[in-house]
Amino acid sequence: MVVYAILAFLAWAGPAAAGIASLQDALAERAMGRQDAPVTIVEHSSLGCPHCASFHADTLPRIKAEYLDTGKARLVFSDFPLGGPALAAAMVARCAPKESFFGLIELFFREQERWSRSREPIKEIERIARFGGLSEKDVQACLDFQPLLAGLRERAENASRLHGVNSTPTFQIEGGLVIGAQPFEAFRDAIEAALRKKAK
Repeated sequence: MVVYAILAFLAWAGPAAAGIASLQDALAERAMGRQDAPVTIVEHSSLGCPHCASFHADTLPRIKAEYLDTGKARLVFSDFPLGGPALAAAMVARCAPKESFFGLIELFFREQERWSRSREPIKEIERIARFGGLSEKDVQACLDFQPLLAGLRERAENASRLHGVNSTPTFQIEGGLVIGAQPFEAFRDAIEAALRKKAK
C-alpha cells in the first residue's frame, strides 16, 4: 500500500521530464518541512545503505509526523554515497524533477536489495528512474554528467572533513550528531534539546 502511495505521489508531481536537471537544479537543496522551522536535521545518507533504508522505513515517518509536518523541524537530505551503484542512484535521483526527489529515493530504499545486488545495477536503476520521469536516455545522460559526479563527491568529502561524517546514516542536528539508524527516541531527544536551546 505504501509503495502505491509513493507511485501516486510521483505521478502527481508532474509529467515526465524533457531531459535531466541542470547542474544548479541537480545540486540544489532537497529538504522536507518548512523553510523557517527552528531546527534543521541534515541526513547524510547512501541510497545503497541498509541502515539508511531502515531509517526511512521505520523512523522517518514518526519524525515527519511529529516534527516536520508540525513546523518544528526540517530535514535536509545530503548524499554520502558508498559504492558505485549508490553513487549512480544518487546522481539519477538528483537529475529527476525536484518535486519527484523524495518519492524517488523512497523507491530506491524500498527496492535497495534488488538494484544494489543486481549483476546489472544500472538496468535496475533505469527501471526505478522511470517513475521519476526519466527515460533510459535521460539516465545515461545523467550518469555521463561529470560536473554532477564531481559535485556529489566534493560534498561527501566536505561532510567528512568538516563535520566528521564517516558512515551512514549520520545526522547533524543543530551541532550535534546522531550516528546510525537509531530508534525514534534518540532523534526525539536530540530535536527536543535543540528546540529548548532555540527557545532561550
